[in-house]
Amino acid sequence: MEKIEVSQIVGAKIRKIRLTKGFSIQNLAYEIGIEYTQLSRIERGKINTSIYQLFLISRALDVNFSDIIQGLDKI
Repeated sequence: MEKIEVSQIVGAKIRKIRLTKGFSIQNLAYEIGIEYTQLSRIERGKINTSIYQLFLISRALDVNFSDIIQGLDKI
């Protein structure tokens, strides 16, 4: 599996959770202290983000960190 594939899968999962929770991309970015354009690139799998930012995203979305990376071990 390529790094870009992992980034795309994780990003899509973040976007799905964000939309389910009713957050706009701007609101979530503000909550975690990054530019919304950076969050957009994370969600589209264009950049590989840090574990710390994934942790902040999971906390802001009120989900377990494992919910964001769940299933990657089966690919």
